[in-house]
This record gives sequence, C-alpha cells and structure tokens, in this order.
Amino acid sequence: MSTGAAAGKAVVIDGVLCSADAAKVSVYDRGFLFGDAVFEVLRTYGGALFAWDEHFARLRRSAERVLLSLPVDGATLRAEVERAVAATGNDDSNVRIVVSRGAGPVTLDPGTAGSPLRVILVEPVAPPPREAYAEGIAAITVRVQRSVDGTAAAGAKVTNYLESLLAVREAKAQGAQEALIVDGQGEVVEGATSNVFAVKGGGLATPPEDAGILAGITRAHVLEAAAKAGIAVDQRRLRPEALYDADEVFVTSSIREVLSVVRVDGRVIGTGAPGSVARTLHRAFRAAVGVGDRPMPWEEA
Repeated sequence: MSTGAAAGKAVVIDGVLCSADAAKVSVYDRGFLFGDAVFEVLRTYGGALFAWDEHFARLRRSAERVLLSLPVDGATLRAEVERAVAATGNDDSNVRIVVSRGAGPVTLDPGTAGSPLRVILVEPVAPPPREAYAEGIAAITVRVQRSVDGTAAAGAKVTNYLESLLAVREAKAQGAQEALIVDGQGEVVEGATSNVFAVKGGGLATPPEDAGILAGITRAHVLEAAAKAGIAVDQRRLRPEALYDADEVFVTSSIREVLSVVRVDGRVIGTGAPGSVARTLHRAFRAAVGVGDRPMPWEEA
C-alpha cells in the first residue's frame, strides 16, 4: 500500500497508516461538525521528534480541559507518529496530532459521541522564507474573543480556530504576516499561532500563562535559553503600546522557531530590523535542539 512517502506526506488514522490521498474521516465526526477536538503540532529535526514529552503532556492537558479521553497512551501514540515520520523520508517533518470526541448523532450533547478518533498528519516542514528571517515581518493587533476564553477550557489547544483564522485573514489584507491577539482587557496575549515577546533595555517581557495564553513549547525553551544567557525575563501582561515602544518584538512557534517582528500596526519597532536579542536566543535554541551547526534561517545555505 502506498503511504504517500513520495510526496513527503503520511497519515495515520486510529493506528492505520495510509496515504494522504486515501485518508478519510466520517462526516459525522464531531471534530468536523462542531470543532469538538484537540490537537498538537510538533516537528522533527533530522527525523527525531523534538520535545515529545512536553507536547504529549500539553495534548493530555488540552483533552482534560474539554473532558475528552485520549484513546491511547503516550508510548503508543509516539510509536504511531514515528512510524508515519519514517514513512515520509523527510529530513524535517511537521507533525499534527488531532484527537476528536468521535462520530455520533448530530447533536451538541457530547455524551452521544462514540469512541475518540485520533489522526496523525505528517508532511515536510515549511518554514517562512529566508527573507522573513533576514528582514523581519509585519504584524497587526486584532481584538478577538477566543472560543475558550473565560471557560474551563481556557488554554486548551482546540481545533476551533475560526477567530484566529479571521485575524490572520485581516493581517494578510493589511500586508502583515501575523495577527497579535488582543483580549477583552485590551492586552496582547499571543499571536494567532504563536507566542509573543518584547525586548526593552536588553530584557524580555512576555505574557504569563494566567493571561490565557497557549503556553508554547518553543516559548518554554526560549525562556530557558534566556535564563542561561543571563537575560532578564518579566512575565507580565502587555498592552499594544508596550510593543510599539519595544526595542525588539519577536514571535515563537514550533515551525517558525524565533521570528522577528519589525512593524506592529504600521509602527516601526526599534531599528526596523531583526535585533540582537532575538538572534542570540534563536542561536541558543538551535544549539539546544542539537542543530546548531546548521545555517541560521536568515543566512544563505
């Protein structure tokens, strides 16, 4: 059976490896009908999973917050992921794990769902182009009420991303590459698909977990790198003005790693170019991952 390896893609559905073209999920699945699902995104470096334990722990927390039982344990799920990664033959892979409550009648009652469904999608990593790292990107702030805000599921990584999708669309319409989410209190909490940092006077500031952010795995490793480098970190709530006045702004995520933001809402940040703190932390992150010998994303290969 073809696994889609030639295209660098593979899918595992409930433990069964199949090609991307052959992958099918019921239209009665609650993830499709209601966004009743949680997910996790991680990547590989040289075929090895990065920060698996941390990603699985976050997937489990997300599931607990929406009262969804994971259908398999971490060891089983990891084996399925590694099988799919190996089938693609990619140097570096982007891995998305989705767990829905399963299929059932078309009703909101979660008690009517059948068994949870798990899907693993693997494809080649597609980072931003070199120019984005070399020159930095633009972002806008967007006031958004996220679907889990103010609920027991706050902080869960759920598949209902409509608010972020619309925010990204607005960013693109304004010539920006990221949307920074502003909550009901007028504070910047995170990017649509990233965590956000500001640099002022050589120190870092980033919203704390109790601000309702999705605590990113890359964020945690960048904070660790900052501590080792002696860079002061203040986890505090940020208003848009704190970004406008910053020396540097950057975002972090599994695929983008560390990416400088040089304009926010049309305002130039610092010198208008990626700064030294972001570059230092990106190099430290790469070294900790074990790929410090690779060219940095802003360098010519």
